Amino acid sequence: MRTRIKLTRAGEAFRGRLTATQTDLMCEALRTLDGWASTDEALVVQLGAGREEVRRLCDRLQGDHRTSREFTLTTRELHVVHAAITATAPMFLSNRGFSEEGFYNRTGFFRENFDAMASNIVNAVSEATAP
Repeated sequence: MRTRIKLTRAGEAFRGRLTATQTDLMCEALRTLDGWASTDEALVVQLGAGREEVRRLCDRLQGDHRTSREFTLTTRELHVVHAAITATAPMFLSNRGFSEEGFYNRTGFFRENFDAMASNIVNAVSEATAP
């Protein structure tokens, strides 16, 4: 899976081309956390956004799932996506350790795809804002 993304400044937001697989991963992270949060307040603590905002963002990211598309995302939206990606893996911890199989079965992705995407979101913002 290609996890490298390139973002450019677009006023106060960031613009970049995301593949269908990248947006699928982002939406899966958002949906997983939305489904597991017992209350709206718990979701706000995890992601900095409530259910309505999370669902709107996921709806925006979903597409025809066949082509890459241009997206303009605010810093807040990138934060919510990043938080969801990084908060998903701990949901698969138990007293026996991390369940890679459970993670993959639930998300359809390997954990390293999630970790790489989270890292690349931060790197892309850093590159786009470097002097």
